[in-house]
Amino acid sequence: MPVAHIIGLGRSGIAAARLLKRDGWQVSVSDAGRSETLLAQQQSLLTAEGIPVLLGWRFTLQALAAENLPKPDRLVVSPGVSWQLPALVEAREQGVEVIGELELAWRYLKDIPWVGITGTNGKTTTTALIAAIFQAAGLKAPACGNIGYSACEVALLGEPIDWIIAEVSSYQAESSPTLAPQIGVWTTFTPDHLERHKTIENYREIKAGLLQNSKQRMLNGDDLYLCQNLSQRWPDVCWTNTHFQSEQLPASHTYIEAGWVKVQGEPIVKANALRMPGLHNQQNLLVAVAVARLAGIEKEAISQAVASFPGVPHRLEYICTHNGVDFINDSKATNYDAAQTGLDAVVSPAILIAGGDPKVGDDTAWIQSIQAKAAAVLLIGKAADAFAKRLNESGYLQYEIVETMERAVPRAAELAQQYKAKVVLLSPACASFDQYQSFEHRGDHFRQLCETALPDSEHDHLSF
Repeated sequence: MPVAHIIGLGRSGIAAARLLKRDGWQVSVSDAGRSETLLAQQQSLLTAEGIPVLLGWRFTLQALAAENLPKPDRLVVSPGVSWQLPALVEAREQGVEVIGELELAWRYLKDIPWVGITGTNGKTTTTALIAAIFQAAGLKAPACGNIGYSACEVALLGEPIDWIIAEVSSYQAESSPTLAPQIGVWTTFTPDHLERHKTIENYREIKAGLLQNSKQRMLNGDDLYLCQNLSQRWPDVCWTNTHFQSEQLPASHTYIEAGWVKVQGEPIVKANALRMPGLHNQQNLLVAVAVARLAGIEKEAISQAVASFPGVPHRLEYICTHNGVDFINDSKATNYDAAQTGLDAVVSPAILIAGGDPKVGDDTAWIQSIQAKAAAVLLIGKAADAFAKRLNESGYLQYEIVETMERAVPRAAELAQQYKAKVVLLSPACASFDQYQSFEHRGDHFRQLCETALPDSEHDHLSF
């Protein structure tokens, strides 16, 4: 019986364990955490499926042997585990196959066409919109990967699937060397995750690997970095562009002209049919329409899906209106570029709530947007002091360190009245792990506080 060990007891790790167990593997799971949630998951796995789980435990081959568990033939790594972890390097050197959860799912689902969406920002909205369009066309096309299902959960469904729409992070791409989508999409590129990938070149090439493996390639032509660095790599790439500029991008496949999204000259859907603000969402729309047409989906289904698309939670998500001020949840803005995009998308003046677990990156453009659009900034979490220093250095002094979301929401409501702001925007420019389990947890807490701390709020108004 082949032996596998899963590192990480999150949603993807559990699904990977169940998939391999179903396929006749001897499976064990480990996780460094000890939370009550993990304990409940452990109990469920142990009693229902006979899979041993080691909590508060860091994987090494030696530690596994000390638990009287056999040396694995295969290690499956959840996305949050560094691909260069010394224990994984050692395992590879000793002949153990080490793959990511997405790679495992691909091996079970590679007979189904995939759309693989990568990029620094824009992945989630684009993935959700593509899935909505495919589903409006009557196709069974689950969104998975970094959104919706984990990919191994899709493999466990055991039902016919027409397409798989996968959001692929750099962590997942790095550990999925044979993943080969029918259509590969690259939304944007700015420096991110450099604490893990070390250099921007490493980060770029990880994402480029997914596109290299894809049969058809779609890139956002509005992204200057992609145009300058990748226009010669794939001569047959399909470019999108929010403005029809044939002299700059002769291969433009999908663009906006006279208010219409056009694919190779054919009007498909009105550009303003998508009820989401910002130029970045027009870029997401173009990519989604282009992918749908490559997949043979008729424009009627595209128009229907775009017009009814509600957006995605935690990405410029409208929560409520209090005393004429819109409260917007942009918790998924976990880096400077995404946070700048969120701030640029809302009307000014705005009250910005920012901070959390800081990331490496260039904050220059983000601070410029704060200077242009934010009446005041409330700082929370581990990054608060560093952000305050950077704002002070830039000459921006309308900030307060409030430390927690509980203090930020009511104070933001007060400042909005004082400065006659139109919007209170949670757009952290940081990861969430200093105070929350995930960006979703952070955004849900913001929503809860808006509902409890802001009496008599309305929930049907939006004035982006």
